[in-house]
Amino acid sequence: MKKPVLLIAGVAVLALGVWGILRGAPADVSDPQGMAILDAEGNVVGDYTVPADRDILAQPNADQILYGKRLLADTARLLPDNVGAAMNCNSCHLGDGKIDAANGYINTVNFYPRVMPRAGKEVDLEMRINGCFQRSMNGKPLDPDGPEMKAMIAYMDWLRQDVPKDQTVDIVNAGPIDESLLPDPENGKRIYAAKCAACHGADGEGMRDQSGDILFPPLWGEESFNIGAGMARTYKAAQFVRWAMPPAMHMGGQLGQGGVLSDQEAVDVSEYFTHMPRPDFPGKVNDWPNGNRPKDARY
Repeated sequence: MKKPVLLIAGVAVLALGVWGILRGAPADVSDPQGMAILDAEGNVVGDYTVPADRDILAQPNADQILYGKRLLADTARLLPDNVGAAMNCNSCHLGDGKIDAANGYINTVNFYPRVMPRAGKEVDLEMRINGCFQRSMNGKPLDPDGPEMKAMIAYMDWLRQDVPKDQTVDIVNAGPIDESLLPDPENGKRIYAAKCAACHGADGEGMRDQSGDILFPPLWGEESFNIGAGMARTYKAAQFVRWAMPPAMHMGGQLGQGGVLSDQEAVDVSEYFTHMPRPDFPGKVNDWPNGNRPKDARY
């Protein structure tokens, strides 16, 4: 996880520069340096390099992979019957899922199936994606055997570059956060106004481009993720905020990673926006059936 050395100044520059990161950049977003591939014991067994999008064209299922890439970037526009929020998959999975500590897709195929505490059972990748549609997108699940689901998974599978199922690339979905910190929502409100409102709106309404497509997702209100989403939890959101927000410019790295706020600031601002009004999720009654509900769960 690289730390930024220069924060982008100016709303216009920020909106233009980050538009591609949040929607899914047409240009390649990749780190020129290789990443280690680890076995189950954490031993380095190889090197991984983020592939260039042009390499998709050499794949026998190139059309399917490209369709999946488009769906992840423009989900709300392309799947209006399944998305109830003003959100795309890549609103939370930055840089087409290629960025460390920003909910990348690189290890996704290798992570599933797995037992999820919230579900209390083994969850496969199709179930996990549909969970996002129902919670983060406040919408309806896809047909698990349909072309859209298969295309999304095809893109994620291409991105892992044949790393075996018992191995992973040495990146994290979200960086660490100190969960012993007590949140101060009043300070969070001040931080939001100073660091977040320029993109996400003074009232959390988000920002759209002149065509009506989503630039920056709403953080609360009826068009935001619902209460059942992981991002509606203070410390879960703080991990994303701490390491992926606000978008920052690295002199020797990528656009899209954060490291601008301290742990305390990230916790404070996350406490503020996660506790603002948002849609309910009726299915929440089935969450954590085996107990161990996280302390920051809203229900």
